[in-house]
Amino acid sequence: MEWYWALSFLLGLILFFMFLGVPVALAFLAANMIGATYFMGGSGDLWRQMSRGIGQLTNNALPTVTSFNLMPVPMFLLMGEIFFHTGLANKMFSAVDKLMGRLPARLSFVTVAGGTAFATLSGSSMGSTALLGSLMVPEMQKRGYKKHMAIGPILGTGGLAMLIPPSALAVLLATLANLDVGALLIAGVVPGLMLAGFYVILILGMALADPNAAPSYEVDGAGIGEKLRLLVTDVLPMMSIVVGVILLILYGWATPSESAAFGCLGVLLLAVLYGKLTWKGFVDSVTGALRVTTMALLIIFGSATFSALLAFSGASAGLIRWATQFDLDPITMLLIMFAILLVLGMFMDQLSMMLLTVPIFFPLAQTLGFDLIWFAVIILLALEISFTTPPFGLLLFVMKGVSAPGTTMRDIYVSALPFMGCAIVLVGLLIIWPQIALWLPSLGN
Repeated sequence: MEWYWALSFLLGLILFFMFLGVPVALAFLAANMIGATYFMGGSGDLWRQMSRGIGQLTNNALPTVTSFNLMPVPMFLLMGEIFFHTGLANKMFSAVDKLMGRLPARLSFVTVAGGTAFATLSGSSMGSTALLGSLMVPEMQKRGYKKHMAIGPILGTGGLAMLIPPSALAVLLATLANLDVGALLIAGVVPGLMLAGFYVILILGMALADPNAAPSYEVDGAGIGEKLRLLVTDVLPMMSIVVGVILLILYGWATPSESAAFGCLGVLLLAVLYGKLTWKGFVDSVTGALRVTTMALLIIFGSATFSALLAFSGASAGLIRWATQFDLDPITMLLIMFAILLVLGMFMDQLSMMLLTVPIFFPLAQTLGFDLIWFAVIILLALEISFTTPPFGLLLFVMKGVSAPGTTMRDIYVSALPFMGCAIVLVGLLIIWPQIALWLPSLGN
């Protein structure tokens, strides 16, 4: 079978099962089983073909699912769940709110500052967006903030969880693409902080252009002593966990898996010290982390088997030969891949997009001579932007669920666009100066 027919056959099976309403992970598994029977089953009756094909496929995929590199995923997820269910997140947000004082558009800045901190601790864009929306939208509405000043910063900041470590999605991407997990986690720090800075500049510009978009109001001023107390007791302990995890990975003092375990233990100890840990909160945290981890392992198994089928059928090699025969420079090819991810983001969630594209994009990127860590940061940014790509970006619907009554999807789309623009500007800067992403990982070498 020609490579393009093999590729069409495998992708067509997946899309067919998804069209029937089969969950994404199960759709991939079903398509992979049929593909393995056809491409790897050899000759004989159908039962023998299925046994040989699926057996060979499973043997190829099991090492990926049982990889030690995946250990940070449940730990990072558990960190975020404990942080959320114990109330530590609310405690930190309240402190950041008071530290901001009488700053114009204060609540929008609180959203960016607190959301960036929460993104680093949770590693979950949906969790971050849901928390920010439920905490900040009612308060902003009460203070007379226009919708774009309330919704936009929340949508933008929620996506930072993909870049700033600990990021479970970055660990999954590194595992699927066979990259150094620690290097990719560290590579996201500077771009993530830059993106948060862009958001601050954008909010300031919108507030200056339209003072009525974020009306000022009187707040109870906190003295210097009170601000120092809040900083030391409610903010720095949380952030020290993140800084500790990053330093452990950066200087090689611990593997990403060990660093994730230390971070999880740190959040657990903080919950105990603050008297916030309850049995119900602990059970809810473990249950939430287990649910997402199970889904992630199914996704990874599906991706590993899909990659093996693409390679075995010759679809991967054929696609790379076809893509590289055009007289296009590498940057143009990069922009085409970036655009494909944005289009897919209108209809699919991020894990499904990774399943489809990683087995194809990363071999192509290697052929084009890209640094794969830098390329992975670009991919994470594309996934972050696609989270808010109209009409079906996942964060758009999470935002709709926590928004005030009367908020339309059009309001949410319009609010998201300027913050998507900030991320696209960052992509341009990364293309011009790749060291933005590669400088920090190089310090650990």
